[in-house]
Amino acid sequence: MSFPAGDSTAERGVWEPGPGIDLFSKISEALGDVPIIAEDLGFMTPEVHALRDTLGFPGMKILQFAFEPEEENCDYPHTYPQNSVVYTGTHDNDTCAGWIHAARPEAVKRALRYIGGGAGNFAWNMIRTAWASPACMAITPVQDLLGLGSEARMNFPGRKDGWWTWRLKEGALTPALARKLKALNLRYFRLAGRSRER
Repeated sequence: MSFPAGDSTAERGVWEPGPGIDLFSKISEALGDVPIIAEDLGFMTPEVHALRDTLGFPGMKILQFAFEPEEENCDYPHTYPQNSVVYTGTHDNDTCAGWIHAARPEAVKRALRYIGGGAGNFAWNMIRTAWASPACMAITPVQDLLGLGSEARMNFPGRKDGWWTWRLKEGALTPALARKLKALNLRYFRLAGRSRER
């Protein structure tokens, strides 16, 4: 987006074409084969999707987004292409434990019906659902690994103050948590060189 340099907001902004494939060709020339994930969230044009697919970049899938609309949508894990990266949520989302308590009742009902289990273990059920998806990579914020609520939310887009202050406490990442995550990676074949559950 392009907007006048003196403006404090993008209200008078207009969309301008970007450099497209030429930019990524230059990146490859300078740095070699760099792993890139396309943040293809929000309003995307067919040209953006075509560029992503031509370059072979995986797009992003946000599991929380699946349950907000009432209709079938491309954020349900069974619809993910393999060349995608699934996140339980991002720095701009509430934590999973926070989301289940703040979302509309209809969205909560859809989520619980889809992932199974109850609200009490929701964050780990979301992680399990993401890991079980066909996406080539699965990512979860550490707040979801720890089952933390809205008090641990990192950011709220559009709100100016009070964000980016959450910090991981020393000792929060335990050997027991590591074992639990390793077991999940083994179960869903997400450990390099490991092909079956042990």
